Amino acid sequence: MQSESRESIFKTDSKTILILIISIVFISLLLFRNIFFKSTYLLKSFGELSVDPEIAFTNHKPTFLEFYAEWCEVCKEMAPKVSAFKDQYEKEINFVFLNVDNQKWGKYIQKFAVNGIPQINLFDNKGNLIFTFIGKQDEMKIREAINNLGRDEKPYEEIINSEFSSIQENKNNAVSPRTHG
Repeated sequence: MQSESRESIFKTDSKTILILIISIVFISLLLFRNIFFKSTYLLKSFGELSVDPEIAFTNHKPTFLEFYAEWCEVCKEMAPKVSAFKDQYEKEINFVFLNVDNQKWGKYIQKFAVNGIPQINLFDNKGNLIFTFIGKQDEMKIREAINNLGRDEKPYEEIINSEFSSIQENKNNAVSPRTHG
């Protein structure tokens, strides 16, 4: 009898502890969702915040062009920095964000030879490509490059970091001879 009573108390205690743990995790996610999901939210909002590339390349302002994808971990990591650049410089510079998974940006992906993301291209006010940053970058390097856009003409410079995501082929929209009957 006594062992049955102990087992019953143990089962009740373990259920209570399990419910308590689940509750704590759920409440933590609710309270700290901005911290856990901020980068993902920023990436999703980039497309909505973007200046159309055709306008950006014709309005005689320097342009910050970023190629990204929502699944890219390095893009997620850099999103808060990029968002801070946009907040600081959006009056002087066009900010264009192109999701590599969107087929309508294919001509830009080919034109700028995007093989790894994030890729940030910085253009002067005449539309000349001045800097290309591929992969995870130091915030100060990008800030310095942005600040130098308005100065004397600089030769083109490409800065590559080995921490980047390779572009994944979008198989959802793949066309094969069989799909056209």
